[in-house]
Amino acid sequence: MTSRSHADIVAEQSRSNSATSALAASWRRSMMKHGLDPADRHRPERLSCSELAIRRQSMEQFLNVAGPQIDQLYNLVCLSGCNVLLTDAEGVVLDQRVNDADAAQFREWGLWQGVNWSEAVQGTNGIGTCLVEERQVTIHRNEHFHTRNTAMSCMDAPIWGPDGRLLAALDVSSARADQTERYNRLISAQVAQTARAIEAIFFHASFPDARIVVASGEGIAGDGTGAATLLAVDKDDLAIGATRAARRALGLEREGAIRPRPAADLLGREDELSGFDKAERAAVARALARAGGNVSAAARALGIGRATMYRRMARLELGEK
Repeated sequence: MTSRSHADIVAEQSRSNSATSALAASWRRSMMKHGLDPADRHRPERLSCSELAIRRQSMEQFLNVAGPQIDQLYNLVCLSGCNVLLTDAEGVVLDQRVNDADAAQFREWGLWQGVNWSEAVQGTNGIGTCLVEERQVTIHRNEHFHTRNTAMSCMDAPIWGPDGRLLAALDVSSARADQTERYNRLISAQVAQTARAIEAIFFHASFPDARIVVASGEGIAGDGTGAATLLAVDKDDLAIGATRAARRALGLEREGAIRPRPAADLLGREDELSGFDKAERAAVARALARAGGNVSAAARALGIGRATMYRRMARLELGEK
């Protein structure tokens, strides 16, 4: 009896209503939503040099921050036949590290700068499925949608930007035929750790004039991924930025800019954050923020008259909100 091909198995599972695993759901998206054929052996196309340059330029600061972290990750896995890749949120590879001895094989597979590895184009794969499901994934050999990709193992983690939006995917793909699932788990853990480090470093770089505070304490829980719950706090002790983990933990805006709030309020403290400046300007700014910009309410909270409040605002160079 002839054994079924990988493409036959994928097609069958993609059409099955009883297949409920996350992998089957990804296969189903690949076939039913995106109209892909698991037996298609056409190699992926690369962007032109100018198209790739435009994408890289739009993320130049992020790539500069991520570069040293990618180097460190590559140094850990380079002897195991691995290719380290960094993509944008659409799955296009913007940067990579690969051993010269392995480069030809990865280039043949299309694991190269300028290639789109979104699930819509490549079907189930580490990069694309990580971005669609917004979580850490490992796609091991035959778990790939396309038969042409079943010789590789891919370990991926998402990277979230300082605005709370998905920014990139970090991938380690292995060409080793003897790659085991146990070894995949070890690499996957390192990929996740590196992704979280890039997130935190880029968050610091995005708020160069702010204090970066770790939001921790009673009632503040992380998101379960190990991501840092960081707040960016300005000179007036107002929280002006938050990582995705901090947004989720503190109930802040899910994406985009956050409304400035007194950091002490977010962290459940009665007074300023330890060591923060207790100058009058900070106290007035906090009162205004708590009052949502209402000068009269802020004045009442401070126990002063409205006219006095306006004079202090002018002297402290705090414009009316």
